[in-house]
Amino acid sequence: MIDELKYNFKVLLEQYPSGLNVNSSLVAKIFDIKKENIVVGNGAAELIKSVIEKIDGNIGFIRPTFEEYPNRHNSEKSIVFIPKNDNFSYTAKDIIEFYSNKDIEALILINPDNPTGNYICKKDVFTLIDWAKDKKIKFILDESFVDFAEEENSTFLDNELLSLYDDFIVVKSISKSYGVPGIRLGIVATSNSHLISMVKKDVSIWNINSFGEYYLQIYDKYKKVYANALTEIKNARKIFLNELNKIGEFRVIPSQANYFTIELKKGNSKELCSKMLEKYNIFIKDLTSKINLKDREFIRVAVRNIEDNEIFILAVKDYYKNL
Repeated sequence: MIDELKYNFKVLLEQYPSGLNVNSSLVAKIFDIKKENIVVGNGAAELIKSVIEKIDGNIGFIRPTFEEYPNRHNSEKSIVFIPKNDNFSYTAKDIIEFYSNKDIEALILINPDNPTGNYICKKDVFTLIDWAKDKKIKFILDESFVDFAEEENSTFLDNELLSLYDDFIVVKSISKSYGVPGIRLGIVATSNSHLISMVKKDVSIWNINSFGEYYLQIYDKYKKVYANALTEIKNARKIFLNELNKIGEFRVIPSQANYFTIELKKGNSKELCSKMLEKYNIFIKDLTSKINLKDREFIRVAVRNIEDNEIFILAVKDYYKNL
């Protein structure tokens, strides 16, 4: 894929993309969704902004979370659920129990969650959809990392499933799950064609560039490569988790995404992140301020291939040996 993009670099650089309608047709074909029920964005963030800003009432957020969602809404109208356990884990039952007596217009579920990787199985997401429909609550499911979950066929990007409820909305970041964040691609899908039309009016007619459009055009050629890569990353995640758990200074939160949130039993997250970059050329995310628990330090580490994961393990061991 990279070779194809390089080969066509000059043409793509010098040409305009086709425009929103054509590119939305491309993602409709890729995900087998009706064209009127899907829209492509300049990353999921562009579409999240459009969808969230159309909600006037209270929105339910589960923290810690991907901040793009709460940042797009009035904090005074945010009803926050924080799981009361060390792993920030929760179930569909926990969500329903917490919000059953709350006045919310919409509920956001990131599944697997970001940054914890908490995962709710498909059967229980159906339970949440039924509950939201009964309560007349908009249910926004972000499944940007669902391809990394152990459960097979866990996506809700399906015409029949989208039609379960007009106010059921699925968000997916193609940039994240497919490892092409520089191309900036995301989608929103819902059976609510009126909402899709409003989102399309919000975004620019040329909201993705020619490189993003070309990626969508050649996507089908690399489906098997992507499927194989998912198998490899899931296997690498298991091995990585086992090795991380051997580090006495770490408490690792189980994850079904392509990252782990880790609580530090020793040391400072800011200093660890700085040293990893300066000394070992490894970038990890400092989560301490995001999670914001007194006297507790957190980081997030990406799951890469087995060799890269081992490099991180050795670097951390060296860091703590010299601390």
